[in-house]
Amino acid sequence: MTISATSQAKSWHQAKIKNLGRVITGKTPPTKNQEYYGDKYPFITPTDISDNSIYAVPERYLSEEGAQKVASSKLPKNSVCYTCIASVGKIAVTKEESFTNQQINSIIADQDKADYRYIFYLLRNMTPQIKGMVGGAASPIINKSAFEDIDVEVPKVETQKQIADVLSAYDDLIENNTKRIKILEQIAQAIYREWFVYFRFPGHKKVKMVDSKSEFGKIPEGWEVKKLGDNINIVRGKNITKDTVIPGKVPVVAGGIGPAYFHNKANVEGPAITMSASGANSGYINLYYEDIWASDCSYINKTSTPFIFYYFLLLKSRQAEVTGLQRGSAQPHVYPKDLARLLVVDPPEELVCALEEKVKSIFGMLKNLQLKNQNLRQARDLLLPRLVTGEIRV
Repeated sequence: MTISATSQAKSWHQAKIKNLGRVITGKTPPTKNQEYYGDKYPFITPTDISDNSIYAVPERYLSEEGAQKVASSKLPKNSVCYTCIASVGKIAVTKEESFTNQQINSIIADQDKADYRYIFYLLRNMTPQIKGMVGGAASPIINKSAFEDIDVEVPKVETQKQIADVLSAYDDLIENNTKRIKILEQIAQAIYREWFVYFRFPGHKKVKMVDSKSEFGKIPEGWEVKKLGDNINIVRGKNITKDTVIPGKVPVVAGGIGPAYFHNKANVEGPAITMSASGANSGYINLYYEDIWASDCSYINKTSTPFIFYYFLLLKSRQAEVTGLQRGSAQPHVYPKDLARLLVVDPPEELVCALEEKVKSIFGMLKNLQLKNQNLRQARDLLLPRLVTGEIRV
């Protein structure tokens, strides 16, 4: 099975993926035995892999007993993980000794033949072709033998390292900005919780606490418990399919965590809070600073409320509860009418205004960092195909 990258560099040679290192297919310890799961070894599944980082962010870990059960599939640090079942083409690198489930084939690079970072970028560039191997199959799958038999063109190891140095410099900057984004988000959430969850807002000592006769217990006197929909209008997006999208720079927000694709026009003015409407990630809350095309999602923007930051922090603080609104098993949904029934503690408008003013600079920094990351990704993605095929020499 041959997928060949076009190379202008004569010193490059053709090899198979299995010639670059050892390929291992993951295994899942029996989930009924909870003693196999713990906090020792990351257990990576496709949902733990995103385009926002070269590293997976695992939700589950294995215990020592679990690791022994699937010991033959243990991965060292810097293994390249590639999903080959269902969501083909998701790719990540291990930060430490890890395990994956059976949907993932991983490459442990032979250091004499390949740089693990180069393998990562090479596979990322070849993903559209690799996906073509399974075509429009209802349940896409590339088995281990087919995966490791894919032909690639690679330069000598020294050149691989030079190429990887260039590309990883972009990803290192993105990773650092992402860490800063996370810290700023935590700061904003901490301010929100202090004021509106713990009720330690400016001047709180002068306000009497009274029984709300609701799940919220005692709340400041004069505050009310309302339904979210009493204050704001939650709007359903307008579906658009990949076939009708005209490529552009406007994020199309659908049922996933990030944009499904990019269109050439928007139907919602930013900033906008979005809640994914269907699929495994239905209910996921995000904030877009730019104009978007709201597709398979619900949204809140300036047409609903002037207090975008306040309502984003409110909803994000209750992410688990919003996710819990999912209906349906085969294809979960979160509907605007269910979001509208969510009970909230409604504070005085002047305090909401004060919060907006306090966090405005934080969200300004978040916007700038996200824009920087967007530009870095675009620059990296322009260089990527030209570097890993030898079109540009390093």
